[in-house]
Amino acid sequence: MKLLVTGGAGFIGSAVVRHIISSTDDEVINVDKLTYAGNLESLLDVSSSERYVFEQVDICDRAELDRVFSEHKPDAVMHLAAESHVDRSIDGPSAFMETNIIGTYNLLEAARSYWGQLDEVGKSKFRFHHISTDEVYGDLEGTDDLFTEDTSYEPSSPYSASKASSDHLVRAWLRTYGLPTIVTNCSNNYGPYHFPEKLIPLMILNAVDGKPLPIYGDGMQIRDWLFVEDHARALYKVVTEGKVGETYNIGGHNEKANIEVVKTICSLLEELVPNKPEGIGRYEELITYVKDRPGHDVRYAIDASKIERELGWKPEETFESGIRKTVEWYLGNSKWWQRVLDGSYSLERLGAGE
Repeated sequence: MKLLVTGGAGFIGSAVVRHIISSTDDEVINVDKLTYAGNLESLLDVSSSERYVFEQVDICDRAELDRVFSEHKPDAVMHLAAESHVDRSIDGPSAFMETNIIGTYNLLEAARSYWGQLDEVGKSKFRFHHISTDEVYGDLEGTDDLFTEDTSYEPSSPYSASKASSDHLVRAWLRTYGLPTIVTNCSNNYGPYHFPEKLIPLMILNAVDGKPLPIYGDGMQIRDWLFVEDHARALYKVVTEGKVGETYNIGGHNEKANIEVVKTICSLLEELVPNKPEGIGRYEELITYVKDRPGHDVRYAIDASKIERELGWKPEETFESGIRKTVEWYLGNSKWWQRVLDGSYSLERLGAGE
């Protein structure tokens, strides 16, 4: 099987590519624009494989997408390319509208054109798998409910609104044109190779450097945490075994408040890096509460029972095992994140965080 993976140099995309190349016999065409969050060094372990090809292409460039489909003739698309950071979407929503909505439209049209030229067997086997987020569902504040595949959409941020728009486009291309699409919505991912603007890597790197650990509001925002390698396994299962027209929610069964996550990281660092920067007694002393960002959803939580029931997937990592692996990876791979930090990003939380 030949899989075209968009955004394959990003955090989740690179985990998907590494999983496919290392654990299957399938081929991967990695299509990535290489924005600030795309990093080919995350793929060094698999980049020499004869089953891996990289194409530096922007999904907003229809002509280049047509060329990629024509040259490589994929059996399926796994669409992960997206602007994905809520704070950045608040500060500059334009890029999110371009990539997440217009880019998805271009990719759908390129895929539809290619799919329309296949024979009947090729058409029946082809899949367009759109990878989305639980943030499209909005907020679960004040309830004990979980997001299911039937939860209505109520996005809060420019980012989640752009992803909700792309979800609707993908489903419309199935209903209108018959393009065989599948959608997945996942909870918060964490793990190795995560760009350090996101909560967990930011807290790890700030703490070992003796810098403040900025927490939005009171830190009681609850997220369901999913280890990225568990997610990669789920996504491959969906694209190879999932049913056309279905939506599958993917979660880690790990609801944690942000402050609890940060304190867990501090506790692990007490054990793993007991020699702290000068003047620091305990890592928790670095926790700093900053002004909350606009429209910050209080709680997300995924009901992932459908994918377990229908496809037999469930997460292998608990939050405790996954967060330990994550902290240990960052401590042992300073070369990777130091090269990331050599660029324009400098360990700050973006958005309304004075």
